[in-house]
Amino acid sequence: MKKDYFALKLTILIALTIIGFFGSFLVGKYPIAPRTVIDIISSQFFDITPYWEPVLETVVIQVRLPRILLAILVGGSLSISGASYQTLFKNPMVSPDILGVSAGAGFGAALIMINNGSWLEIQASALFFGMMAVAIAYTIGNLLGKREMTILVLSGIVVSGFFSALLNIVKTYADTDNQLPAITFWLMGGLGRGSLTDVAFMIPATAMSLALLYYLRYKIDLLAAGEDQAATMGVNIRALKLVVIVSSTLLTVVSVSVCGIVGWVGLVIPHIARAITGASFAKLSSVAFFSGGIFLLFIDNMIRGVEGVELPLGVLTALIGTPIFTLLIVRARRGW
Repeated sequence: MKKDYFALKLTILIALTIIGFFGSFLVGKYPIAPRTVIDIISSQFFDITPYWEPVLETVVIQVRLPRILLAILVGGSLSISGASYQTLFKNPMVSPDILGVSAGAGFGAALIMINNGSWLEIQASALFFGMMAVAIAYTIGNLLGKREMTILVLSGIVVSGFFSALLNIVKTYADTDNQLPAITFWLMGGLGRGSLTDVAFMIPATAMSLALLYYLRYKIDLLAAGEDQAATMGVNIRALKLVVIVSSTLLTVVSVSVCGIVGWVGLVIPHIARAITGASFAKLSSVAFFSGGIFLLFIDNMIRGVEGVELPLGVLTALIGTPIFTLLIVRARRGW
């Protein structure tokens, strides 16, 4: 019966994601019907006589399609990353940037911005320094604490503080007219500059990380039950932790490199997903992905629905995420 309920819940989430995908094309200056969206996308691969205005094709292919896909991918990636870290560290307060990935990515992006680099160079630098920050944190934690997760968390705090200091140094050298505002807005997150190239960049890294985490889902459940119990079942604890950290970090850093820093998604959504399906990572991972995609898609639609100004994505996720998280804490006082 439980499997039926889980299948039903997952089916509902997938259906909501599809509805959200097509419904998002109705938001904005040019509302576009789902049938027209399907025909415009299909025309890129098949011979379909256009019956729509050329501007609609530009809006669908170059603007809304990549933005909508990125909202789903980024939201889902950050949510699974947060769920993985919370399960690994056995701590409901852990978020995807616990090991300094956001601070490292922010420094990498700012470093290129003050040198007037291209958007591709900014993304590549954010990706590189985000991974570097986590690698440094993991190395420090491994050298000092062996298997102590508390030491690893403290290492992440140290690395995050270090890269935040470097970021502030870079900001002092930035041009206050152009470069500093660009750095500030990047740090607050946004999907406005997303393109199909970014989607093509995200899909392989996301798919590989999700496949690894899904393949190891039962071992992750054993690890969550206790390291001693997992070891007696033949689980290589150290290797499993490393794979989970690398996979989760890759999900986070790819997301951050594409859209900047978007907080609270990876902290709040795993709790909602856990309330829906329970603590089993095998089920939690699927529910967290679609829940995160729906959440971020909803937030981005709110941003696009307001004409005249586009609020930073990270600001709105914080405004909505904080009261939700407070409510979840109140309802879960009996334990996690």
